Amino acid sequence: MKLLHVDSSILGAGSVSRALSTAIVASEKSRHADLSVTYRDLAAAPVDHLSGAHLAAFQGAAPEAPSLQADVASGQAALEEFLAADIVVIGAPMYNFSIPSQLKAWIDRLAVAGKTFRYTEKGPVGLAAGKKVIVASSRGGFYGPDTQAAFLDHQESYLRGVFGFFGIDDVTFIRAEGVALGAEQREKAIAAARGEIAQIAA
Repeated sequence: MKLLHVDSSILGAGSVSRALSTAIVASEKSRHADLSVTYRDLAAAPVDHLSGAHLAAFQGAAPEAPSLQADVASGQAALEEFLAADIVVIGAPMYNFSIPSQLKAWIDRLAVAGKTFRYTEKGPVGLAAGKKVIVASSRGGFYGPDTQAAFLDHQESYLRGVFGFFGIDDVTFIRAEGVALGAEQREKAIAAARGEIAQIAA
């Protein structure tokens, strides 16, 4: 069994989402003795954001610039890692009501027609069904469905939507909210999230 662990926070050791994603991976290792883990740090080694040159290469043009050749190869490797994984664990903090741009750039490399989805006469069909996605979500404030700021959540709603588009309906969010509202709330949120991780492992 293969697990892909992806982190996207720019905060390094101070990141809540990184701590939680690491705990999730440890939990999955305890459940699956044969688990093989691949790690990708999108802050330390990002894939480039898409450009017109990328689009031309995707449509069949030969990328001439060595830097573009390397980046196209990096994007292809990211796609292959994702397709090969049975479980995908993602550290995804909320930045300005959405996800880090590094994470969006990675997802853009996964959204490839004929690989993760295809269009039919009846609409799009996801091609990546059967995977389990677990997202370690951290938020400075409160954006749950019962809050006044729920309409600003373009983080979890986007991730659930895009993975659903890929055909993945097994998406779990481990959420730590209000982590910027003082040390006590931060500790409370992290403890609650770790409790949810323990429940997954039970």
